[in-house]
Amino acid sequence: MERNSPMPESRERTEKERGREAQTAQGRSTSSADDAGEAKSSAQAATAEAAGQGNAQALDERLRLALHAAGERKAHDLVVLDLREVASFTDYFLIASGTNVRQVQAIADAVEEELRKRLRVKPARVEGYKSAEWILLDYGDFIFHVFEEKSRRFYDLERLWRDAARVQLPPELAGGEGSLRNER
Repeated sequence: MERNSPMPESRERTEKERGREAQTAQGRSTSSADDAGEAKSSAQAATAEAAGQGNAQALDERLRLALHAAGERKAHDLVVLDLREVASFTDYFLIASGTNVRQVQAIADAVEEELRKRLRVKPARVEGYKSAEWILLDYGDFIFHVFEEKSRRFYDLERLWRDAARVQLPPELAGGEGSLRNER
């Protein structure tokens, strides 16, 4: 990664991969009309599958590991928002809640430690750790938000980013059911 680069290295790699995929698809589409039809239909099928199902199979290993680490610390109300269609600064928001300041810090610590230990990935930025009402772990192509329950209700990121697709999580990654969603 270039010094003073505006994007973390993982984000740059993701954009380069997308560029290569687009070039490959474009190269295929110019070869013949039949190939173009097949490329379009397979691209449309993949888009429909990702948007319609929104399943956790599409999540990469880092997101799954972060969700698992949060779940191990009893995080609740885990939500994944797919921002690829509505934002350019990141691909996913991972949102979790803790019941108190110590639990919020423990969740953030567990996510950071697990990703560092297993995948050698560190966040580009960590915000709000001391007050622990809302801790933000910025990994470039995904941002993990850990909220204390009251702050989560106040900021309500799910409402602010309601245009983003919500990714359906399998039960083993969904975390515990907290009181936050039951109050509505």
